[in-house]
Amino acid sequence: MTAPDVDRDVREDRPVTERRLHPVTPFRRAWAPVAVIVGWAVHDPNQAQEQLTRLTTTTLLLALAVFVPAAALYGFLTWWFTHFSVTESELRIRTGLLFRRTAHIRLERIQAVDVSRPLLARVGGVAKLRIDVVGTDKKDELAFLGEDDARALRAELLARAAGFAPETAHEVGEAPSRQLLRLPAGDLAVSLLLTGATWGSLAAALVVPPVLWLATHSVWTVLATGVPLLGAAGASSVGRFVGEYDWTVGDSPDGLRIDHGLLDRTHETVPPGRVQTVRLVQPLLWRRRDWVRVELDVAGSANSVLVPVAPRELAEAIVARVLPGVTVPPATALSRPPRRAGRCLPVWWRGHGLVVTDAVFATRRGLLRRSLALVPHAKVQSVRLTQGPWQRLWRVADVHVDTGANKSVAARLRDADEAAELLRGQAERSRTGRRDARPDRWMT
Repeated sequence: MTAPDVDRDVREDRPVTERRLHPVTPFRRAWAPVAVIVGWAVHDPNQAQEQLTRLTTTTLLLALAVFVPAAALYGFLTWWFTHFSVTESELRIRTGLLFRRTAHIRLERIQAVDVSRPLLARVGGVAKLRIDVVGTDKKDELAFLGEDDARALRAELLARAAGFAPETAHEVGEAPSRQLLRLPAGDLAVSLLLTGATWGSLAAALVVPPVLWLATHSVWTVLATGVPLLGAAGASSVGRFVGEYDWTVGDSPDGLRIDHGLLDRTHETVPPGRVQTVRLVQPLLWRRRDWVRVELDVAGSANSVLVPVAPRELAEAIVARVLPGVTVPPATALSRPPRRAGRCLPVWWRGHGLVVTDAVFATRRGLLRRSLALVPHAKVQSVRLTQGPWQRLWRVADVHVDTGANKSVAARLRDADEAAELLRGQAERSRTGRRDARPDRWMT
């Protein structure tokens, strides 16, 4: 890194060391003008081809002689005018070549700091730091830092967020981690082959284009339909394999750490106390092996997968680390809706179930693809009872619990009297759960 600049924190009256990003960053940002031209060419290829044919060799060489240095200068200046610093209470990021922008990120509101290493970044020995803040959907990021600098800064930010003094935060370092799970590549590949979405998207990609060709005899119609279908088939199989390759879950004082990726390596952390809902998903073809997938709803975070596939016993042990004191209820503990609910939802009513324990509100849905959702009582923000006219006729109702992740979990087709009692009881359980909840702090 280059020599630091020094500014002064007026409010705290302490010197603040400003740092720049890694010197390789200008090369990455120099591509922005190139991306603009490529985007224009893709948007209007006929006009781009017409303009290109008008250029002589001399004009083209002169244009390149001007454009390449201009792009390099743009990359250098955007890097030069980007600084970041860590004060006693916040992380500051100053950016902008013409229009200045300063982001003030309060340390106590940081809920996740992830380290991402795209393929080219791994070759260059750099990493991207993404900061997840409570109450914002968009993540601030520092791209790029040296790999060691990124991990050191991440550890410092988490230590500051946990309440360590600035003079000791540098000494805390990255908290130790104990490995809980490492997903074998073979299990991941088999799980994708046993997923209905993989075969469904592949069948659509193979069947729909020939049908369209027989109906329209238009190559463009076939390409316009077939290419997106092939892309969807690839994303549901090869894309997921590449993204979830070498999935590792580790337990540390600052939360559960997740590392994954074949080409782009990502280092994420599931924030403690921010998990609103945990879902155990089991497709039909996974049942013989008793595999499940664990998904999450995290307040203000994009983290959505905790475990791509694992034996149920191991998955439930990891869920117990995410939700301390919570035991996943067995299938026999869930009660089905009354039989008359079949008048409202034929056949599929059998896939719904409910159980309320001292710790969670748990519902199940699905016959072929089962999904068990667990919502801790302390995370329930509101409770609603809904009942349509057909449901009123058959004396059933739905009870919805809303969480801080702007998501809802529903207990469907419950007896009307049971639903009313569930509504009253859940409101009280949520109130006492929030009162007794553990603090949402790092490293505590």
